[in-house]
Amino acid sequence: MIRNSFIFLEKINNRTEQNIWKQDIRNWDDFLEAKQIKGISKPRKLYYDRKILEARKHLFNLNSAYFVDKLQYVEMWRLFDFFKEDAVYLDIETNGLGNNAYITVVGLFDGLNTKLMVKDINLDIKELQNHLKKYKLIVTYNGASFDLPFIKKRYPVLLPNIPNFDLRFSCNRIGLRGGLKEVEKKLGIKRNKLVEELYGGDALTLWKMYKVTGNKYYLDLLVEYNEEDVVNLKKIANHVYDKLKKDHLYF
Repeated sequence: MIRNSFIFLEKINNRTEQNIWKQDIRNWDDFLEAKQIKGISKPRKLYYDRKILEARKHLFNLNSAYFVDKLQYVEMWRLFDFFKEDAVYLDIETNGLGNNAYITVVGLFDGLNTKLMVKDINLDIKELQNHLKKYKLIVTYNGASFDLPFIKKRYPVLLPNIPNFDLRFSCNRIGLRGGLKEVEKKLGIKRNKLVEELYGGDALTLWKMYKVTGNKYYLDLLVEYNEEDVVNLKKIANHVYDKLKKDHLYF
């Protein structure tokens, strides 16, 4: 979808982009080959040509960071198809929200395998930082508001400078409102029965119970809950991307 997009160009909004598509200019190659485009002056067209060539160079060099400040959060979904093989699905659990709160679990999913890191067991920030460097896109649910700011506040250099495809924005655009668990239920995504009825507040309780009792049962439930989170992000990402692409590219 990113190669069908023009909204990353200066002064191009959704309405202008729709007008470009209606002129049978469906992708960057069409734009570059067009002699003129209604609604865009010749000098502006030449400027956009240079910007598209620049974007294409960065895209095929897999430099996703180029698009971090080129697309608004609500439009990051357009990068998903191109970078999905290099995407990481991320979710964290914490022991609360105060200034002294810390990360209890970091869950990562690369589309095939999960990597789960737990405080005081295997959560190594340097290892995590090195692991994240290989990805080109971070996929979260409400990560722009919670997960990523929480991480950046405590570990300012941990996250790579790559786009965040926050599924909450995209879900809202297609009428899937609510938290992650509500969206899963609306899409018919099932969880393991042991954690099926658990919600965010329960994750906090499980960590507290584990710390108080030392009983690994509570920790195992928490880790499984987090693992279900990151695995299900991929299912939701595929659904919302396909729906948004279909809604945008009506030609």
